[in-house]
Amino acid sequence: MFPEYDVIVVGAGHAGCEAAAAAANLGSKTLLVTMNMQTIAQMSCNPAMGGIAKGQIVREIDAMGGYSGIVTDLSTIQFRMLNRSKGPAMWSPRAQNDRMLFSIKWREMLEQTPNLDFYQDMVKGLLIKDGICNGVVTGLGHEIKAKSVVLTNGTFLNGIVHIGEKNFGGGRMAEKAATGITEQLVSLGFESDRLKTGTPPRIDGRSLDYSKMEEQPGDDEVVGFSYLDTEKPKEQRSCWITYTSQEVHDVLKTGFNRSPMFAGRIDGVGPRYCPSIEDKINRFAERDRHQLFIEPEGWNTVEIYVNGFSTSLPEEVQYEALRKIVGFEKVKMFRPGYAIEYDFFPPTQLKYTLETKLISCLFFAGQINGTTGYEEAACQGLMAGINAHQKTRELDSVVLKRSDAYIGVLIDDLISKGTQEPYRMFTSRAEFRTLLRQDNADLRLTELSYRLGLASQERMDKVIEKRTGVEEIKGILKDLSVEPGEINTYFSSINSSPITEKQKAQKILLRPDVELADFAAALPRLKEALTRFSKDTIEQASIQIKYDTYITKEKDLVERMSQLEELEIPETFDYKKIASLGNEAREKLSKIKPRTLGQASRISGINPSDVQILMVFMGR
Repeated sequence: MFPEYDVIVVGAGHAGCEAAAAAANLGSKTLLVTMNMQTIAQMSCNPAMGGIAKGQIVREIDAMGGYSGIVTDLSTIQFRMLNRSKGPAMWSPRAQNDRMLFSIKWREMLEQTPNLDFYQDMVKGLLIKDGICNGVVTGLGHEIKAKSVVLTNGTFLNGIVHIGEKNFGGGRMAEKAATGITEQLVSLGFESDRLKTGTPPRIDGRSLDYSKMEEQPGDDEVVGFSYLDTEKPKEQRSCWITYTSQEVHDVLKTGFNRSPMFAGRIDGVGPRYCPSIEDKINRFAERDRHQLFIEPEGWNTVEIYVNGFSTSLPEEVQYEALRKIVGFEKVKMFRPGYAIEYDFFPPTQLKYTLETKLISCLFFAGQINGTTGYEEAACQGLMAGINAHQKTRELDSVVLKRSDAYIGVLIDDLISKGTQEPYRMFTSRAEFRTLLRQDNADLRLTELSYRLGLASQERMDKVIEKRTGVEEIKGILKDLSVEPGEINTYFSSINSSPITEKQKAQKILLRPDVELADFAAALPRLKEALTRFSKDTIEQASIQIKYDTYITKEKDLVERMSQLEELEIPETFDYKKIASLGNEAREKLSKIKPRTLGQASRISGINPSDVQILMVFMGR
């Protein structure tokens, strides 16, 4: 019934979809197995993509030839570039999406992908022989052979849904949990643990009084995520802001004695940076209100997502508390919020390729590795799919360094440090964030992906055009002299000091209050010289000129740090023989088996003296 595949991907969430697309587009015969073909790429929680650091990840996925950026653009109902008031290293794109359209567009793109098959069934076990994974066993009893397998099970592994004192098995509301895989992997020597996440109630937008809330419109310009010329929405839907109150908190507290979190019925650790409303009230008792974002679920639905009100309290408590929120006095609830507890496998058990150390040809991606968020899952899926393909063809593995991408930061953090709670990406996690901006992901990553055979010729052509254009603009600004009479009126309009003698345009652009687009608009001959360049190319040139000193410093730091990254440690290296290392260092190094001295230096509990000892012992 089934042919032998190169790659089998288990699970069709964000990680699974990117993994399947990457493997198939690289030429592997790929099978995507999902428990429900109707929920491919479902946005299980909030209907949004991107945000602080997450937006950078989506742009990196797109630059590599993944699908998340394209699908996001095609289903966007509102777009905002966050942190515009800060430097470009902090700019983060975020889109509100049509939940149903997002899933539809993902499925359409996957169905149009050559080499990709689909099958609806639960995977209950893996085919493993001599330490190598070579297929899966389904709930219907089918054995499907493959050269490599990627597990992207999300919250489904022994998932339990909690609402107040009620709980039942499930990977999402109204969807059954997946069983069998955890038990098999644990029997093979894998460590597993439990994590928890949650989601807010969904409500009827027709029952809300928006006149009592603060409107949050989208940006005037929808920049989008994809570097390709995707179609952008011509109109946008607003979101709204309201707040909880002490009265809301008092109602919620009446259910605390029935909370699965406070009563100890949930063992898993929840996300630190996206806590439930009851957790926020408990942890921040001094605050008498918390902000809520009222987010539409799509173009043609009245369903509303109450961002900031994640909860697993009893339904009647949720409902009574909602009615006390300003604008929610007549609210109707479609379904209550809930918590979900699920199995994950500490990611220190993985190689940088996301292949497991214990079983060859078996890859993990997404929430199975302890992460939270669509974007974090999708980028892992992309890299796991790429490396599963590379493994089947006996090609070099593909690993992004911390200085290459936020994706590299995320994977290095997981592999080197592990996680005790759902891991979420932030700009603060990236020490080279001036280099890892959302505006230059294509310049950083597309050429690598193109050489692999994943990024298209169209993408590569656009990168070449952008790179060439940036250098031309730099040349124009370097050569162009500006007279005081041409520009002082503009300086006056922005409260900037006038010039008394002619200056080069490049020097003028270094002023913090001068933006290239406005500068050009005030100087007709500069505007004329820039007419043949795209807005994206002009912005890129401006950023590179303005932040050249910072970019150069960061590149120098990368160069110095790379010396440790290039010192590889043999897989068979025996740390226990080094008596001068402390017990903690020997134990953690033996367990994680770092690939390089750079990775060893980032392991929690490893100090600089330990690294020095390793360098001496290795003859460095």
